[in-house]
Amino acid sequence: MANHLSAIKRIRQNHVRRLRNRYLYKSTRTAIKKLIKENKKEKFYKILSMIDKLAKRNIIHMNKAARLKNKLSKNFHLKK
Repeated sequence: MANHLSAIKRIRQNHVRRLRNRYLYKSTRTAIKKLIKENKKEKFYKILSMIDKLAKRNIIHMNKAARLKNKLSKNFHLKK
C-alpha cells in the first residue's frame, strides 16, 4: 500500500481514468457492431467521431483508429 498522500491520490485517479477509458472504448465497440448490423448511414459519422475521440485521448492508437475508419467506410462504400 502507498504511504504518501500523493501516491494514494494517484492510485485513485488511475482507477477512475481506467474505468472511464474502458467504458468509452467498450461503448464505441458496441456502437460499431450495431452499425454493421443495422447499416444506417446516419450513425456512421457519429461513430467516426467516437473513434477519433478515442485516438485523440490515446485510448486507442491512431493507426488502429485509421484502420477501423477505413474498414467501416468500405462497408458503406464511402471515400473518407
